[in-house]
Amino acid sequence: MLKPIHRVACSLALAACQQMMRRLALWLCDLQVSGVSVTQANLRANMGSAIEGDWLWHLLAGSTGTKALLGKARRIADLPPADKTGLHQWIQAVSVLAQHFGPTPTATLPVNPPNGWGSRDDRWAAFKALMVAFYEDGLRNGLPYAANGAPTTNAALRVRYDQFVQEFRAAHRLDPFPDAREVCVLCGGPLVLPAVDHWLAKTAFPLLAVCADNLLPICGECNSTQNKGQKGVHTGGTFTDWFHPYLRHANGAIRLHYDDVTLSIRVDSATPADAVKVQNLDGLLNLGQRWTREFKAEYRRLQREAQRRHIGNVQALQQRLMEYRRDLSAAEPHYEIHALLAETLLAPARLQAFAQ
Repeated sequence: MLKPIHRVACSLALAACQQMMRRLALWLCDLQVSGVSVTQANLRANMGSAIEGDWLWHLLAGSTGTKALLGKARRIADLPPADKTGLHQWIQAVSVLAQHFGPTPTATLPVNPPNGWGSRDDRWAAFKALMVAFYEDGLRNGLPYAANGAPTTNAALRVRYDQFVQEFRAAHRLDPFPDAREVCVLCGGPLVLPAVDHWLAKTAFPLLAVCADNLLPICGECNSTQNKGQKGVHTGGTFTDWFHPYLRHANGAIRLHYDDVTLSIRVDSATPADAVKVQNLDGLLNLGQRWTREFKAEYRRLQREAQRRHIGNVQALQQRLMEYRRDLSAAEPHYEIHALLAETLLAPARLQAFAQ
């Protein structure tokens, strides 16, 4: 979240799909609904519109093999009343994502499956597979919504995964030139092979698999298992001490310093109120370690350049570093790290050491 992050136009389609997912999940939990109720006619009548009902029916009935989504939907609809009630409460609590990031959160996010189900319980597995299919199959092949969130049967207008990624990249491109380097909004590094991250992991919160506020294209390193991966972004279900890409942004809240003692970049907060949030974000993405690695690599590059050009006196080095700082662009990857490097090396004591 080093860079500003905002929603894109087709986020309205994702929000509409999120509402349909919630509508389906709550309908399956209705005590009057059973497995035999899950028909195309009933979906057309209960999913908001005939377009949405037909699309959902084809999603469910068209799956086979291990997915067999229609069977999983009917499995949920046939749950006993107590299980339905518990799942209903879980759905309601997870649905109000924005409320969890308000100044005074009204409730904590339920971080465990409902009803005491284990992570491998077949009932939870059925519900999870059903919800995740909206992302893995629905979004990949086309949601039943145009970019503005209106239901549509026009396949050419239906929002897809690739469209969301392209829109996000275009909207967050710092240099509009098509061949310019792109920057990861989380770490500020190169956006190489971007992957859509679920800020709240879809394995733990499948209801949010297509939530517009939960999807974020980021670089592969940020999304790797040693960094963000599937890690939690909450403390026991509360977000008081955590940032959120859209709902509680970190842009402007992070300050970088070079620590002479540890010879590393220290990640600090701009205000005391954000200190724990910045610490948690740093721990989640290993920002300090990654930025220190880039800082040292760029230092070495400048050092080799000075040696190659036989720049050995302090005045000449100062001139070169001032040029380097002047030529830095905020539209390039690692701008903040390189700017900190220039500031660090231009300090008189460090400049003298760099010249030796």
